[in-house]
Amino acid sequence: MNPGPGQDSLSAVAGLSTDEAARRLKQCGANKLPEPRPVPGWRRLLAELTHFFAIMLWVAAVFAIIAGMPELGIAIVAVILINGVFAYIQQERAQHAAAKLRELLPAMVSVRRDHRVIKVHSTELVPDDVVVLVAGDRVPADLRLALATGCEVDESMLTGESEAVAKNPGDAAFGGTFLVNGHAEGVVSVTGGQTRLAEIASLTGKVEPPTSPLSLELQRIVRITATMALGIGALFFVLSLVIGISWRDAFLFAIGVAVALVPEGLLPTVTLSLAVGAQRMAKRNALVRNLQAVETLGSTTFICTDKTGTLTQNRMNVVEVWTPSGLLTINGQGYGPEAEITGGGLQEARRLSVAARAASVGRAVLHEDRWIAEGDPMEAAIDALAVRLALPGEQPEWPTPSHRYAFDSRRLRESAIVGTALFVKGAPESVIPLCLAPGGGASDPGPDRAMDMVDEMAARGLRVLAVAQRSLPGPPGATFKLEDVEAGLTLLGLMGLHDPPRTEVKVALQAARDAGIKVAMVTGDHAFTAAAIARETGLLGPTETVLQGPDLPGDDAVLAALLDRDGVVVSRVTPEQKLRVARLLQGRGHVLAMTGDGVNDGPALQQADIGVAMGRSGTDVAREAADLVLLDDDFATIIAAVEQGRATYANIRRFLTYHLTDNVAELTPFVIWALSGGHFPLALGVLQILALDIGTDLLPALALGSEAPSKGTLKRPPERRHLMDRALMFRVFGLLGPVEALMEMTAYTVVLLGAGWRPGAELPASDVLMAASGAAFTTVVLAQLANAFACRSATVPPWRLGWFTNRLLLWAVLAELGLLCVFLFLGPLAALLGQAPPTPGGLAVALAAVPAVLLADWLYKIVRHRRAGSPGSSPAGGFPSGGTGAGGGARVQSP
Repeated sequence: MNPGPGQDSLSAVAGLSTDEAARRLKQCGANKLPEPRPVPGWRRLLAELTHFFAIMLWVAAVFAIIAGMPELGIAIVAVILINGVFAYIQQERAQHAAAKLRELLPAMVSVRRDHRVIKVHSTELVPDDVVVLVAGDRVPADLRLALATGCEVDESMLTGESEAVAKNPGDAAFGGTFLVNGHAEGVVSVTGGQTRLAEIASLTGKVEPPTSPLSLELQRIVRITATMALGIGALFFVLSLVIGISWRDAFLFAIGVAVALVPEGLLPTVTLSLAVGAQRMAKRNALVRNLQAVETLGSTTFICTDKTGTLTQNRMNVVEVWTPSGLLTINGQGYGPEAEITGGGLQEARRLSVAARAASVGRAVLHEDRWIAEGDPMEAAIDALAVRLALPGEQPEWPTPSHRYAFDSRRLRESAIVGTALFVKGAPESVIPLCLAPGGGASDPGPDRAMDMVDEMAARGLRVLAVAQRSLPGPPGATFKLEDVEAGLTLLGLMGLHDPPRTEVKVALQAARDAGIKVAMVTGDHAFTAAAIARETGLLGPTETVLQGPDLPGDDAVLAALLDRDGVVVSRVTPEQKLRVARLLQGRGHVLAMTGDGVNDGPALQQADIGVAMGRSGTDVAREAADLVLLDDDFATIIAAVEQGRATYANIRRFLTYHLTDNVAELTPFVIWALSGGHFPLALGVLQILALDIGTDLLPALALGSEAPSKGTLKRPPERRHLMDRALMFRVFGLLGPVEALMEMTAYTVVLLGAGWRPGAELPASDVLMAASGAAFTTVVLAQLANAFACRSATVPPWRLGWFTNRLLLWAVLAELGLLCVFLFLGPLAALLGQAPPTPGGLAVALAAVPAVLLADWLYKIVRHRRAGSPGSSPAGGFPSGGTGAGGGARVQSP
C-alpha cells in the first residue's frame, strides 16, 4: 500500500538560516511587485495646464496682452491655473483613495528558518525559503510544494477559474493565489518581479487606455470654437481695414474679438461638473479614479461582467438532496444551522451529508455572531448541511479521516478514508459510473435513474455533486493506491448547490436593457456553471448563446459578430482572450465597461473604455488598471454609476448651451459695429465680456452641472450624438442667442436715443456711452439668469420642473445678481469695465429680457414636442421617455 495523490510524499524541508536569508535578500531584493515608475507630480500638473483647450486659452491670453489688454490676459491665465490645480487635486484624491485598497499580498507569512517556524514580512521572502501554509493563507511568492495534504488552491486571481485546483507535492503554487483546503509547505522558486503575478501585471502596463468620449468631444468643441474665433477675428480684421482703420488697430481689434469668442468659463465648469458626479458616485459605493470616467460611464453601450461575487453572493448553499428514498429540499440562509427541511429520505440524506462532510475540509464557523465560510464556500455549505440534518438536540461527533485523496481536474472527485470506510464526493459523471446498484449489477437501472436526476437538478440551475461510499479491507488507518479504492462504490445520492444571485441583479440587468446597454458575462468559469447563473439572473439573452474560450473562432470578424448581442456568455477565457473580446467590441463602435477582480483581468480593464474593479475582493493589479472601483462589488452599483454618468453628460450639454448662448450676445455688438462701418458705437468691451464669462455666468453654469438625474435617464438609449450637435446649435444660435442679442442691443439703443443720439451723428458723451453699455451688460446678465432656468431641460419649461428643485441654482442666481450690482455700482471696477448703471428706460428693457427668453424657450419646446409626435402632448411640453428590454435561456455554442 503506497501513498496516493494528495498525501504527504516528501519529508519536511529544514529551510534557510537567518544569515543566509539576509544575504539573499540583499542579493535578490524585496519580494514585491515592481511598481511602475510614477509620473512626477509636476508633470501631472503640467498635463492639466497644457491640454488642447488649455493651450487655446494660453494663446488667447498672449493675444490679449499683445492687443494691449494685460488685465484680460492675466484673468485668462488665472482661469487656466485655477482649473488646472483643481483638476490635479481631484485626480490626486482619487489616486490616494485607491491606494488605500492595496492588500493583495499578505503582510506576514510563516517560514521555516533555523529549523523552526517563524513569522516574517512577505517582502523578506527569498528564493529557497520554505513557506508554511494553512487553509485561507495567501501564497506570497511562486512556490514548489514539498508537502501537500488535502491541498486545494484558488487560482481565480490568475486564471479566472473559480473552482479550486488540487495540488500535490512537486506542483507549483503561484503568488497571489490562496490555499482553500488542506495544509502545505513549499520552497520559494522566484520572488517579486520574476513571479507569474508580476508577468501579468506587466502585461497590464503595456496596454494604452483609449481616449475617453468626453476628451474627443471637448477636442471637437475646441476645434469648432477655435475655427470660429480665428475665422471671425480674421473677418473683422479685413472689415476694419476696409472702413479705414489702421492695420495695427484693426489687428488688435480682431484679437479682441477672437478672445471674446473663447468660452473661458467652459473648462472649469466641465471639471467641477465631473467632480460633482464623482462625489455622488462615491456616495453610491463607486470610487472614481479618473474624473473623465464619470462621463464615459454615461456613454457606455456594452458591459462585460464577471460572475462570482458581482452577479452572485459567492455564498454556496445545498438546497436539494436526492437519495433513492426521495428528494429533500433545504431552505436555509447563509452557513448557519437553521433551515426549513421538507420532502422525503431524511435518514438517507443524513448519512449522505456525514459522508460528504468527511470528504471535505472547508467548514462553516461562527465568527462574531455570524456564520462564515472557512475555506472553500462549497465545502462550508456541505458542513452546514450536515449540521442542519443532524438529529434535534444531538451534538454530532464527526469522523476524522486518516487519509485524503484530494480533488484533481482529471478525476473530478475527492475521497477520504475514515476507519475502514471510503467516502467519495465529486462530479456526477465521474462518481456515478463507479457505483454499483444495490442488486450488484452494473447494468441495473439505478445509475441511469441517478443521471436523469442530475439532468433535472442541473436544469434548475444547481451545481450537482454525487456522494458515494464503500467498505475497505484491512485494519483501520491502512492506506491504499487510489486506483484500488475508488471502485465498486455505493451511491448515497446527489446534492444540489446554489450560489444565490444578488437580490438586486435582475432589476439592475433590466435597467441596463431599458437604458439600451448590452450585457455579456465574460468569465473563466465552466460553461454550464456560467450558463446556469446567467439564466437565473436573467442575463442570458434570447439567442441562448454560450461561447467557450478554447472554441472561440480565430476570425476576428466572426467572433465580433457573435459577441455583439445582448446576453452572451463567454466562459473559460484566458487573460489574452478577455483582452481580445474588449478590443473586438470596441472595434464594433461600443463604449465598453469591463468588470474584473483578478490579476488576470488587468489587461482587459486597462483596454476597456471603463475598467471596473472590485473593492472588496479585487486585486491590486485590477484596481490599478481600473477607472472605477466598486466598493460593494455589486453589479447594481455599475448601473447606478451609469445613471450618474448620463446625468453628467446631460449637465455638460446644459451648461454648454448656457455658455454658448452668452457668446452670441457678446459677439453681436462687434458685428453691428463692423456692419455700420464703425458708426454705431460698440455696446460691450472685451473686459465686460470676460466679466460675463468668468464672473456672472460661472456660478449658474456650475449649478447646472450639479442637476440631479431625471426620471427618464435610464429609460432611453445612450447618447450617441455630439455634445455640440445641430439641435444644440440651433437652440443657441437660432433662438436663445438671438433673443438675448436683440434685447441687449434694444436696451443699448434705448439709452442712446433717450440721450438724443441719432444714427450717423457724433458719438455721445462718455457718461451716456457708459450708461448705455451698462444697460447692455445688465440685459445680458438678466437674460442669462432666465437662460439658466431654461437650460435645465431641453423639453420641459422651468415652471414644470419647479423653480426651487435645484437649490444650488437659486443661490447661484442670487450671487449673479449680487455680482451685477458690484460691476455696476462699484465705481473703480465699473470704470475699468467702461460702464455705469443703466437709465430707467434701459433697465426696463433689461428686465423685459427675462420673460422674453423664457417665452422663446417655451415656444421652442412646444414645437419640438409636437414634432416628436408624442401622444398626450400638452402646451407645456412633455418629457417622453422609453426603453428596450430583453430576456433569455442557454446552449453552449462552439463556432
